[in-house]
Order: sequence, then structure tokens, then C-alpha cells
Amino acid sequence: MKELKNMAKTFTENKLVLASHNPGKVREIDEMLRPLGIEVISAGDLGLDEPVEDGLTFIANAEIKARAAATASGLPALADDSGLAVQALGGDPGIYSARWAGPEKDFALAMGKVEEALTGKDDRRAYFVCALSLCWPGGEGEDLHCESFEGRFEGALVWPPRGDNGFGYDPMFKPDGYDITCGEMDPAEKHKISHRARAFEQLLAACFRKA
Repeated sequence: MKELKNMAKTFTENKLVLASHNPGKVREIDEMLRPLGIEVISAGDLGLDEPVEDGLTFIANAEIKARAAATASGLPALADDSGLAVQALGGDPGIYSARWAGPEKDFALAMGKVEEALTGKDDRRAYFVCALSLCWPGGEGEDLHCESFEGRFEGALVWPPRGDNGFGYDPMFKPDGYDITCGEMDPAEKHKISHRARAFEQLLAACFRKA
């Protein structure tokens, strides 16, 4: 997990772009930013292209998306890159979590692939990872400035999937200390404890400090 930097840049603008075309992510992050009074526009609403995510880590891919959105829009951009890491699968699907869902983003298919890969394995430990990257557009001849943070959310996998809340792999992920999956959990509760919430706490502490 990245440590907070003493000299992190402070966000002073009143508008930013969410560099995501995933409605579930846009909804969750928008709800987290709303109390700050920041106007949020999604990359999808602006018709921005999705960049090639060829980074080897969650943070690298988050920065790729945030840099692309900030450059294209001329506004600060916040990007999320997140996924499920399964211990018995060597950390897969990891940064390829969305790709396991195929071009149609079918996460029922993706969850089925995870369960199939776990056949014969007793270890069902897993964790979600969320990397957040906030990038400001650079001036003439200047590079973009980015601040990035990462949060983890530990738990175990269940089968069959349970619940219709959340998105992605939520219905098969049971957080430590809970008897329900994220798919059965009230969204407000999940927002308090998730990998995204933990990365967001770091982002707020570093870049949204009070004057």
C-alpha cells in the first residue's frame, strides 16, 4: 500500500472527470465525491475513448486512464483500476478481472470461470484491490501531475453467488467478519468498508486537506 506523501498536491477545483465507462464504478465514486460538492462528469458522458490498459499493476492502469482523460478533457481526472485477486490462483484474475468477463462484461461468466479454476482447491481466500489515480492536466510543455493510492479488502469466495447488489464479483465475495456477500450487502455499508473506500480515504487525506 502506498504511503501518503507529505507534499501531495491539493485538489482545489470544483469539477473533475471520472475516467471510467463502468456504470457501477461511476455510481460508487460519484456517491463518495458528492459530499465534497464536486461536479462529476464521467468519461462515457464526454464520449472519451478508453485507452489501452497495458500496465502491469493496478496503479499503472489507473494512471493510464486518468492521464488519458485529463489530457482529452483539460480537466482533472480520477481513475479507478480494481479487481479480484484469488490466493489459490496466484492472484488471478487480478488486473485482468474485467477481461475475464469478456467483451460483453458478463460477470456471471467471470464468476463461473473463477469457480471452475478453483475446482479441487480448498483455499478460497481472496481480496479486492482498488487503485485510485488523480491527475491534473499539464500546462504548455508540462507533464501531468498524478497522485495514486491503493486499498485492499480481504475475504473469501462463496458459491453459488448470492445477492443482486453491487457489481462485478460482489455476489461471490464474502468480506472477513461478515456472513453475507457484497452482493447481499446494503450499498451504504459496503461503501464504508470496501477496497474502494480504503483507497478513497487515503486520497481524501492526501489531496483534499482543509486549508
